Amino acid sequence: QVQLVESGGALVPFGGSLRLSCVGSGFNFDVYTMNWYRQAPGKERELVASIAPAGGSKWFADSVKGRFNISRDNGKNTASLQMTNLKAEDAGVYLCNAVHFGLKHWGQGTQVTVSG
Repeated sequence: QVQLVESGGALVPFGGSLRLSCVGSGFNFDVYTMNWYRQAPGKERELVASIAPAGGSKWFADSVKGRFNISRDNGKNTASLQMTNLKAEDAGVYLCNAVHFGLKHWGQGTQVTVSG
């Protein structure tokens, strides 16, 4: 059974930091590109960061460049998103996504709330 389980969401103040984790099981984690999306109320789901299977290539949305970092530990089937200098517009449900050619898996998401 394929599973992606996110954790780490919380209420943080403006300018705060947070680390999200995503643990995968039931599939060959180390051949999948891992992505983090966020879904804010009333907005489309947005891709914020992506990391290649071996971890050597990363991509970030312009809105998070310099503030977020994505990493992975294939030995632990885990992908992480380190977020710093959080802004109000970073709030939303963060979802982990695994992609390998035509195969896609999604987690249920973890809530990030940013407040002054």
